[in-house]
This record gives sequence, C-alpha cells and structure tokens, in this order.
Amino acid sequence: MIFDTIERTMKTFVLILISIVLSGYHAYCQFTLHIPIHSLPSNTPSNESIYIAGTFNNWNPKDENYKFKKDASGYSITLNIKERTGEYKLTRGSWDKVECDKDGKNISNRQYDTEANYLLGIIVEGWIDQFGTKRKISTASKNVGIIDTAFLIPQLNRKRTIRIYLPGEYSSSGTRYPVLYMQDGQNLFDDLTSFAGEWGVDEMMDSVKNKAIIVGIDNGSAKRMNEYNPYDHKEFGKGEGNSYVDFIAKTLKPYIDKNYRTLKDKSNTMIAGSSMGGLISFCVLLRYPKLFGAAGIYSPSFWIAPQLFEQVKSKGKYINSKIYFFAGKQEGENMVTDALRMYNSLHKVSKSKMKIVIKDDGKHNEATWRKDFPEFYKWVMN
Repeated sequence: MIFDTIERTMKTFVLILISIVLSGYHAYCQFTLHIPIHSLPSNTPSNESIYIAGTFNNWNPKDENYKFKKDASGYSITLNIKERTGEYKLTRGSWDKVECDKDGKNISNRQYDTEANYLLGIIVEGWIDQFGTKRKISTASKNVGIIDTAFLIPQLNRKRTIRIYLPGEYSSSGTRYPVLYMQDGQNLFDDLTSFAGEWGVDEMMDSVKNKAIIVGIDNGSAKRMNEYNPYDHKEFGKGEGNSYVDFIAKTLKPYIDKNYRTLKDKSNTMIAGSSMGGLISFCVLLRYPKLFGAAGIYSPSFWIAPQLFEQVKSKGKYINSKIYFFAGKQEGENMVTDALRMYNSLHKVSKSKMKIVIKDDGKHNEATWRKDFPEFYKWVMN
C-alpha cells in the first residue's frame, strides 16, 4: 500500500511538472516569419511607410513594431510571433489605406504558416484609397441613421460617431424595443465605412420578427487598442477600457433610454463585439453585471488581457446573463483555447446561460462574424 501511494504521488508530481514545462514553453516559444514584398503598385506613395497588421498584433494598422524595412532590394519584414499560424494584411498606416486587388475590391486576409508556408515574395496589387471614394456605395438600410458624429465621451474627453438602427415600424408603432450595443460601429451596417466588409446587421434586422434597436459605437481608430483594453500593455500603452465601459453604462445607455423608446431593464439590454471589441464587451459584463443581460463575445482577444482569467474567479459569480462565445479554428492557435478557457472558468462560478460556438472554417474577419450573427441573435432573443 505504501509503495502504491508513493507511485501515485510520483506520477502526479511528474504530470504537474510536465504541465508546468509545457505551459512555460507555450508562454515563451516564438516562431519566425520572414515576409518580403515582391511587387508594389506603381502609384504607391514613396514617402509613406508600409505596415503589416494581423492576428499577431490584433490588427493594428500602424504598429511601429510591425513596419516593413526598406533597403536596396526592396521591402521586407521578419517577425517573431507566438502563434504558428494566422492571418494578416498590408496597410500604409490606416485601414482606409489597406491593400486590395487590381480592381479596387477588398481581398481576403492573407494566411501564414511558419512551418509549411515559405513566402518567396508577396504581390500587392492595389491600395484601396487609390481608387477614389466612388469605388464603393453606401449599403446601409434606410433604417440606419447617425445620432451624432461628435458624441462626447466625457470619461476620455473624446468624441465619437454613434450609429443607430431603428426598426422600420419604429415611427408608427409606439412599441418599446430591446437594445443591442455593438463595438466597431463603422463595420456593422455599411460597406462604405467598413474596412473589410460589413456585418450586414441592418439587412438581417430588417428580415427578423423579433426587432431590436442596434447602437453602433465607432471605434477610436488609433485609440482602439487602448479603449478596448482595461489593462496597461507594454506594447500598446495605457489601458482605457474601464473608462470606455463607464461611457457605455453611464453616458450612452442613459442617453439612448431617454431619447428612444427602449426596454430599459437588464434582460433587454445587450452588448456585442468582435476581436478587441469582443474583449471589451466581456469586460462590460464584469463591470456592470446588473445592467447587461446578454452578450455576443466574438473572437475575443483574451491574449492581450490575461488578467481577466483571474478576475473572473472573483467577480464572475456576479454575472448572470446570456453569453454567446464564438471562435474560429482559422483565427490562430490560441483563439479557440482561450475562448474555451474563459467559457469553462466562468461556468464554474456563474449561473449564466452560456453557449460556445467553434467553427472549423471560422476566420478573424467580418465575413465570418456576419455569417454567424443571425445565430447569435436568434439564440439571445429566445
């Protein structure tokens, strides 16, 4: 019996040791990716830098740490990244200067695999801004409007465009409606304002029976990484997420409830977003569990805020909402792992009704989220 106990103890110790070693390996291992540019459009401005934005830097279009170097042989960049696979695009510093095809149309995200993909040189066919503003037309439904292009965020002393979708019968029905607040508002309704295709939220809402008011909050462009993160980050700077969340709860929601016919209670107040927008939408639930009754957490960037996993252990018990997690297997190695980890962590302490959707073909883009959004909406409204 003594020897059996010793043997079991030793096995347990070995398993713990292996777990520690593996976790340390995954935390510190890096992959190297070298990307040369083989060809650029002839109208590429010579006085502008070229950047790479992708799953490895949360799609920051002007990250100085991800700027191509130029020498006599052309442009190239060598990356040391944590994920073996992922997606990316090239920009000239902003999403209105992102690469496109030769006809000025949006292209799919480029993909990389540090083990299987040997890049001999990529070809950039065009830049979206070089095709002029007539390249795209507005696709927004007639039921979409803009509340203000300079709505004050007093908590951050900034102004922001706020968009709103009102059901077609809003003006004549007298009905009060649930409200869904969504991040990255410029990508929700209109191909003209989106950087890589819209979610089609307005078209979907036009076709469903259970109507809601959708409030889209435009992101802060260069401030997006700060506003959507509650924690300071050594690479991206000061975390302003708590102030941004306070804006939604203390400024924007009261304004919407005062000026529109809303159902103000928790069960009819929802929040949603993707990527960093998914992260901050989850933070809304943590910070204001009594205000928001449902959330769509799409492809959340939990990697940038690992402190949230500890916070959930102490504060997750206060959340009692309907929570829809989504992750795609084509988004990078850690996306599904982190989403499942958060789902399981919250499940241990919260009475929330939760669902997690993992899609084999899911990518980190608007097309993927647009395809799944009706499923989220149907689930959360039932």
